Amino acid sequence: MYKKIISFTMVWSIIMANVLLAQDFTWDDISRGNHNAQVLLVNPQDSRIIFAGIAGNILKSDDAGESWRRVLAVRGRLNKINALVFDCSDRNIVYAATDNGLYRSKDLGEHWERIFLGKNSLEKQCATVLGTLCFIFVGTRAGLFISKDNGRSWRKENGHISNAVVFSIDFNFRQDKVIYLSADCGIFKSLDKGESWERVFVSYSNKDDGQIFVDTEEPDESGGLSGMGFIRIDINNADCVYFSSLRGVYKSLDQGRSWVKLTEYGLLNRNVKMFCLLADSRIFALTQTGVFLYKNERWTEISFDLAAGELNYLTLDNEGNIYVAGEKGIFKASQRSVYSILGDVLVQEYLKHEPKIRDVQEAAIKYAEVNPDKISQWRRMAAKKAILPQVSIGLDRNSTDLWHWESGSSAIGQSGDDLLRRGRDSIDWDITLSWNLGELIWNDDQTSIDVRSKLMVELRDDILDQVNKLYFERLRVKSELDNLSIEDRNKRFDKQLKLEELTASLDSLTSGYYSEQSKLIMSKKQD
Repeated sequence: MYKKIISFTMVWSIIMANVLLAQDFTWDDISRGNHNAQVLLVNPQDSRIIFAGIAGNILKSDDAGESWRRVLAVRGRLNKINALVFDCSDRNIVYAATDNGLYRSKDLGEHWERIFLGKNSLEKQCATVLGTLCFIFVGTRAGLFISKDNGRSWRKENGHISNAVVFSIDFNFRQDKVIYLSADCGIFKSLDKGESWERVFVSYSNKDDGQIFVDTEEPDESGGLSGMGFIRIDINNADCVYFSSLRGVYKSLDQGRSWVKLTEYGLLNRNVKMFCLLADSRIFALTQTGVFLYKNERWTEISFDLAAGELNYLTLDNEGNIYVAGEKGIFKASQRSVYSILGDVLVQEYLKHEPKIRDVQEAAIKYAEVNPDKISQWRRMAAKKAILPQVSIGLDRNSTDLWHWESGSSAIGQSGDDLLRRGRDSIDWDITLSWNLGELIWNDDQTSIDVRSKLMVELRDDILDQVNKLYFERLRVKSELDNLSIEDRNKRFDKQLKLEELTASLDSLTSGYYSEQSKLIMSKKQD
């Protein structure tokens, strides 16, 4: 009867597996005193070679972070390193997008040359770069620039992105003519190597634009654009595209024609700076304060013991290791292969201090009045309807009868002689009893009950879904809160706030039952 209730143990197992997974990453500091790291680049063919952008300098390590040396110093007042990218056709070529132009190295970072410098300060600030066999694309704070002659000359893209702030560029390896671009005004796609661009997602509708877009984002709290951030194409599916924004991560399965937003369950901050796609459909995402893993339609934080301050960049190597650049340096995480054997003990320990999931679900069902017994009761009452007769009562008032009286007086003008008078009203009434014995076999009300039953089942399943997710999400957040260090006040506050939010949501679905039972359990424990 309650298929959602019966399967709660399986849901709980998945949640606890994610909790154990979050505890299964260990972070090592490989920065060697180099703080304020802005970007990272790991050689996909040799993970020992790592590049890092730090405060106007590009550092290189040839021994997996054991030592670092400077290979480029970006001069000028604006010298931030915004992106480090390998050329798609030649892994010896490295591009560096900086606030002072675009640099290139043809010998794996040993020697550098500046190949692009805009006409003004906004064009100088290069945010992203894409290099292929025939083209180089560089996105700046004042539009997109394209070179078809290996960086000797550049032309500025016109149209919607002529003056847009460009954040990220990616292209389809299987269909190398397809290029995707994210900017502050939306997501764009080119099917002809950048000759023309189509906007497939708009971040904020402009009344004067004249175009209609199905997928839009609302302005943020300040009334400005909800800017796009990072865009990537799935390496296993050329039709699948992801991008992140201030409001979460979006996914398209049809080359950007339609978009769906990924769930925010477990994601403390939906402003995802960037992400990395894995071959097994998992996603690693970076926010300002944490690293999260997306798996089984939920997010799990994996950066509990990462003390990197504000986080700036995330990347992976060919061995599955994770690298993070942050305020306090460069960190590397490798996943341990051994899981804790205390999973069952942890499950029982947390369940002891919580109301049972089945009780919470039944409280939600009762509050919403979607108990299946209600439908059964309707069916029993509808079946008995044919036994009771239909009663009809008729009432008629007849006032047409008139009578004539002869008084017998012969006096002229005597009052009351030979007058036609109206008599008393005549009232007719009747009562009729009837039975439709055919309803003992089939009742038309059953059809209406079937429709209501279907709607009630759908509503009940939706409510149980919400209760399940909120209940186990709360337990997961509670476990993460217990594993935080006392010194990590910011994360502790966020987790505690999330815990209170989930508790309030459960109370709203159960009319306060969850908090009442929790307090009762705590009082019994103290006694």
